[in-house]
Amino acid sequence: MVMNKDTSKKTAELLLQIKAIKLSPNEPFQWASGWKSPIYCDNRVTLSYPPVRVFLKEEIAKIVELEYGKPDVIAGVATGAIAIGILVAQELGVPFVYVRPVPKKHGRKNQIEGHLESGQNVVVIEDLISTGNSSLNAVAAIKEVGAVVKGMVAIFSYGFDVATQNFKDKNLNLKTLSNYENLLEQALDSNYISQKELATLQEWRANPSEWNQ
Repeated sequence: MVMNKDTSKKTAELLLQIKAIKLSPNEPFQWASGWKSPIYCDNRVTLSYPPVRVFLKEEIAKIVELEYGKPDVIAGVATGAIAIGILVAQELGVPFVYVRPVPKKHGRKNQIEGHLESGQNVVVIEDLISTGNSSLNAVAAIKEVGAVVKGMVAIFSYGFDVATQNFKDKNLNLKTLSNYENLLEQALDSNYISQKELATLQEWRANPSEWNQ
């Protein structure tokens, strides 16, 4: 769920301007999953633009406090949300940990890096939500050590039905700065795309796994 439409559209505009989000309806990208896609999102690009990363840091921190109260710990999902998670934790003045997809094979074999105690309240930060599986895997790891996950805040979500269902099944509250619908609206308003390209992007969103096969 997007918190605020004005913030969502401003976020989308910034991501488009710095090409963190690229729209290419006529020359689709191929995702690691094998899906063909007219959109590619890499929010790590935001780290190279100080005004953008400050905006994201401040807006995410506001959502965290508004929705969940000040947590004991902020957790970032590796690797994409480590940096933005640290920035949010710094803004809130709270400790930070990050969660690997799987435990390390050597050393202490940690999956969670940093100091996290049973009973502590945690808000998880993500950069991007597609199916939600990797995000929910991180949540499971945090719960396994006895910490309490209050919810999650992400920069952007494609808003796939499968993700909505996955978060619902796990009873986890997700808030995002921006989403696919507001991105397309902003892209059209700013002449990044035409009406015809808008239709293509909407078709992909309706059935991404089968689109352009």
